[in-house]
Amino acid sequence: MGTAERREAPAESATAQVTARPHAEGRGSRGGGAAPETARGAGGSGGRASYRPLWVEEPARRRRMPDPVRTAAVRAVLLIAVTLIQAMVAFLCTLAESWLAFPMVISSVVSTVLATWGVLDVWVTRQVWNQRNGVVSAPSSTARTLRRERRRARRRQRAADRAQARIRRRGGAGQLSHP
Repeated sequence: MGTAERREAPAESATAQVTARPHAEGRGSRGGGAAPETARGAGGSGGRASYRPLWVEEPARRRRMPDPVRTAAVRAVLLIAVTLIQAMVAFLCTLAESWLAFPMVISSVVSTVLATWGVLDVWVTRQVWNQRNGVVSAPSSTARTLRRERRRARRRQRAADRAQARIRRRGGAGQLSHP
């Protein structure tokens, strides 16, 4: 048992145990305040209290990025971080009038180009992934409506083809029953 589950009872010499239960109202609220204590035990004198957890896990608001997009984003962040470090070193070398200032400025320019490429890579990778794997369409999407209409037209065409085939199989070959 940890310290959160064990407390000394003030009136008794025995130890009163407190169970670790999440606070029922703590899920949606972020406000402060102590957890309500409920009296239980023999004659209501034993104090059992529930406490609020340190954090409440909430579902993610957005879906996780696809793996290729995430790797491109990590690559871009690393390139940007290196670029910022190089720019800072170039600035400090310039202030100190060091011989290293000129090479650092040149490498900062190159790193800026690479960082720009990294950010564009994230954007292009995201677009390619969306084109290949599809985008979640909204119910009012025009594409969904067009697909639905095409499906209905194909079903009608197939039903008409089946009806024509049925008529031909009967032997009448499309002739009327009375001449």
